[in-house]
Amino acid sequence: MLQVSDTARIWEHASTSAEYGQVVWSPSKSVWYTSHLLVGVVGGIYWFTWSALIVFIVLAAMSICLGHSLGMHRRLIHKSYQCPLWLEQVFVYLGVLVGMAGPFGMIYQHDLRDWAQRQKRCHTFLRHGESFWLDAWYQLHCELKLTNAPVLIIEPQIKNNRVYQWMESTWMLQQLPLAIVLFLIGGLPWLVWGVSTRIVISLTGHWLIGHFAHNTGQCDWHIEDVAVQGYNVPFVGVLTMGESWHNNHHAFPGSAKLGIQDDQADPGWWLLSALIKIGWVWDAKLPDELPMRAVGKLR
Repeated sequence: MLQVSDTARIWEHASTSAEYGQVVWSPSKSVWYTSHLLVGVVGGIYWFTWSALIVFIVLAAMSICLGHSLGMHRRLIHKSYQCPLWLEQVFVYLGVLVGMAGPFGMIYQHDLRDWAQRQKRCHTFLRHGESFWLDAWYQLHCELKLTNAPVLIIEPQIKNNRVYQWMESTWMLQQLPLAIVLFLIGGLPWLVWGVSTRIVISLTGHWLIGHFAHNTGQCDWHIEDVAVQGYNVPFVGVLTMGESWHNNHHAFPGSAKLGIQDDQADPGWWLLSALIKIGWVWDAKLPDELPMRAVGKLR
């Protein structure tokens, strides 16, 4: 019989375990990353121009901040603020352009890891527990097949949304319209830097932050009786749009504001604050309005 876990979309049965499983090579994931790595690095060097670099910076900032952080993470996954459906879908689409997964895939990746890290023990894949280079191989080229996996049940308003179903089934292909536009405007330099270089930097950066944010760093909050602690990685607060304040996020996962202290830069929250002022965002949840995770305490 299934029962809901502490992670709302994850349902457990009697034998469910986060600890045992097999890491296997994922051909689609590996080929996707490797192909963009080769094109992004080799082509990025050969076809470098300053205008292409600017295109890369602008598109990376938009897709990571508006898409991954505000759309996929803070809104779709955690519902940490309210906004019109059209704005949510625009943000989520930009999140798809990061090149990591579709909306359902992102929910599954996040919620499975979140659930596993709350257990007393979990597989090293889910806690970034292997050595640096082995963890890179695992996260960028492989997937985990848990022996007794939980069941993910996505709420109907997301699962039955035709726009999200379309994004999920075509998430890799969503790079094509952008690639065509970039090529027509700026040729191969804009195409390579605006698509492949951006994707490989975004995916590699996401893994790097995940690796360090689950192994070492600043820790203001300690969560008891769990397999994994989250750590803040201060020096990349701006580059990650606030996502590197992971110790804060482990303590207050429902907060729309990730940089809790005044000196913790959180560009994602800065943008949300601007959207609140013009009425496009409301009911943003803040740390002092939320209960800390039941097992959390200030060190």
